[in-house]
Amino acid sequence: MKNKNNSKEKSRISRRSFISLTATGTAVIALGPVTTLLANDMQAAASWSADASKYRFHMIGQAHIDPVWLWPWTEGISVVHSTFRSALDRMNETPDFCFTASSAQFYQWVAENDPNMMAEIRKRVDEGRWNIVGGWWVEPDMNIPSGESMVRQGLYGQLTFQRILGHRATVAFNPDSFGHTSTLPQIIKSQGMENYIFMRPAPKEKMLPANLFWWEGADGTRVLTYRIPLSYNDSGSVKNRVEQVLTQFKDEPMKSFMAYYGAGDHGGGATKENIRSIEELKVEKGAPTVFFSTTERYFKEVREEKNINLPVVKDDLQHHAVGCYTAESEIKKGNRQSEAALVTAEKVAAVGSLAWGAKYPKRELTSAWQRVLFLQFHDSLAGTSLYEHSQVAREGYGYALDIAHHATYLAVQKLEWQVPAEDPASQYVLVFNPHAWEVRGNVEYDFNWGTSHKSSRVEDELGNSLLHQWTAGSTEAGSRKKLIVNAMIPPMGYRQIRLMDGDTLKIQDVAFAQENKLENEYLRIHFSTNGSLGIFDKVSGKELFSGGESGCRAVIIDDPSDTWSHDIKTFSNEIGAFENAAIKVLENGPLRATMRITSTYGASILTVDWTLYTGSRNLEAKVTLDWHEHLKMLKFSFPVDVESPTATYETPYGYIERATNGDEDPGQRWIDLSGKFNGSTHGLTVINDAKYGYNVKGNDMRISIARSAVYAHHNPKVLDMKAEHLWMDQGIQTFRMLLVPHSDTWKKSNIVRIAEEFMVPLVAIYQGIHGGMMPKSGSFLAVDAQNVVVSAIKQSENGEDIIIRCVETSGLAAAATIDLRFADRKWTGSFRPCEIKTLRIKQNTGTIKEVNLLEE
Repeated sequence: MKNKNNSKEKSRISRRSFISLTATGTAVIALGPVTTLLANDMQAAASWSADASKYRFHMIGQAHIDPVWLWPWTEGISVVHSTFRSALDRMNETPDFCFTASSAQFYQWVAENDPNMMAEIRKRVDEGRWNIVGGWWVEPDMNIPSGESMVRQGLYGQLTFQRILGHRATVAFNPDSFGHTSTLPQIIKSQGMENYIFMRPAPKEKMLPANLFWWEGADGTRVLTYRIPLSYNDSGSVKNRVEQVLTQFKDEPMKSFMAYYGAGDHGGGATKENIRSIEELKVEKGAPTVFFSTTERYFKEVREEKNINLPVVKDDLQHHAVGCYTAESEIKKGNRQSEAALVTAEKVAAVGSLAWGAKYPKRELTSAWQRVLFLQFHDSLAGTSLYEHSQVAREGYGYALDIAHHATYLAVQKLEWQVPAEDPASQYVLVFNPHAWEVRGNVEYDFNWGTSHKSSRVEDELGNSLLHQWTAGSTEAGSRKKLIVNAMIPPMGYRQIRLMDGDTLKIQDVAFAQENKLENEYLRIHFSTNGSLGIFDKVSGKELFSGGESGCRAVIIDDPSDTWSHDIKTFSNEIGAFENAAIKVLENGPLRATMRITSTYGASILTVDWTLYTGSRNLEAKVTLDWHEHLKMLKFSFPVDVESPTATYETPYGYIERATNGDEDPGQRWIDLSGKFNGSTHGLTVINDAKYGYNVKGNDMRISIARSAVYAHHNPKVLDMKAEHLWMDQGIQTFRMLLVPHSDTWKKSNIVRIAEEFMVPLVAIYQGIHGGMMPKSGSFLAVDAQNVVVSAIKQSENGEDIIIRCVETSGLAAAATIDLRFADRKWTGSFRPCEIKTLRIKQNTGTIKEVNLLEE
């Protein structure tokens, strides 16, 4: 590298010497170089097509910086510093050179460590030569973060840019992310960005009508979108890049392109050779018009073009590196758990700050969110970074979860102290519902309940007896037992549950387990010794799976692909399954029955505790996988017995229907497969709390559970199977699933609300014996439209106003009223299909205003 740089410098000096000589008129000395230069000019001019000069190239100098990938994040900070220093130096050398850089986290690092450098950057931003893009905290994965996380990426990103630089991004920018959800246009436009730039998927992965197009989201929002041709990295002469773009993309509807240059991945930025080659192209005969530029200037030029007719794309932008939806299970689970915990903490603390005097720990919650947002960087969340980063991620998610759980429980504790619990012969638990609708849920809590108690009665604050069940507690010592009680909890509210000696509520139809089956009044579940299960719907009289009692299986797929699964569309080479099942009854009514199925494959063990509740149409699973395979993949197969199946995937703040062609696809918490059976609509939704990879082939719906690639293994390197490697996902992992059979569409089956309740269960906290002035049950907020979810409640970033975010979830226009009981206000409004709406309640006046995703 050092010698290469020296040769570049010698080349620069020789050209300067030539210019000096010709300036003095020393023709004899200059003759050879002049002759060579003229010949080169003639050859260069001849190499351009006849119409090349009609095209314009905005040359975008940038440095793709992976703050973590094959190196730790601490090295990433140093790379940011040196790259930004280099860009400033190039600006000092070349008056019209421009530089483009994203990621608010980078600028915060520089502001904290080198205020003088930040002052230089601020000056160049003011001049319009340093172009801040992206508007987000980092360049994250664009499939796996939740919708609220994508909102926070822009909220914290844009406000940080404003605070540090006095400017915000107008161009969203994620060139290296491995796919882009179709809900993104609405999100970025509401964050002040009407333009989007990406590179992956490439043309061979997704054909588009043009590289410049209008991208339209499900709600109708459009953003002007550009796919970077060829690459975002180029450290040498830019001439080849410009020639390639003209050759491959000259039939595009526009005559202007952006071409990217600069050393990247490990930073670097524009090289002197980059800049020199652009200066040469500026004066080359027959060449396109090239000039230093920014993304903002490019989109401004395009928008001012009167006669351009751009196509419209109404789809997500997939697929690239489909193995990233599943690689590194612990990071995937940590992300989803952290997102849910932080949203819950904000809801409870924000409502509690007005309703019962709870503390809203804004600084701590912001810090936790920013840690999660950094870990959503595409090579982190995708699981494609070095092994050591997994430990960093584990610590980061632990940090966020600790802050979130403390905020939630301290807020509910503040409420609990104000609700009287006065009978010393009883024990009490306060149950809080963080959802904006009434929830009937199953609450679990370990009580001291020894053998002296002959029977138990559980009742609500009105004295109504509640169905409950005792099971083993979490400790062996002492007399603690786990109480499971079924109760109805008011919307965004609470109810006190009381345990005492007394007669137990008895009912006739209860869930039960017997030999190899679970059953309640709606479902009968059959388990086979080969590890599979069947579900019989007693109401419709049909088997759910096409394989009958042997329908659902845990299948093994051959997966020799690299960590990313480059050039892979589907994982379909089935080579085995978990079998040799041992069946054991764990619990047997009256509230729930649980069956444990333990099966094996190779050196791996799969344990699933299947639970069926009395009165429930859903089947819950707690999964423990002890995985020790290499270059194999585990999928759960659900062959739903329907004709003309339609597959629907939850996406960030939305959903999408996709082809049932077997391709691996990203999804959020749930996937649904519905179709016709005897002329009626039937289907199955599977909800989970940790997985993101799915595929559907015909009527076989599958969830990707685990892969076993090598950490950061990238094609074309071939693994030496005799050598030692660091294998991913080895050992024990746990997650939960909920199977929801339905006899109508998923939209009419309340799937989104069921997923919310599954991912964020009721909060239970023990009450000591004390007095209090608050009622024993209450509700602080409710929404009346079933297809509108209150997805976030928080304090505003500026001040202490209350922010409420709502989302229409079924693709149907809706009118909704939100009863803001905690603020003594109501709001009524309409929603477009799939619309995200944000409300701001002024602290001092109580007025309610609709605002954008930056809370303005």
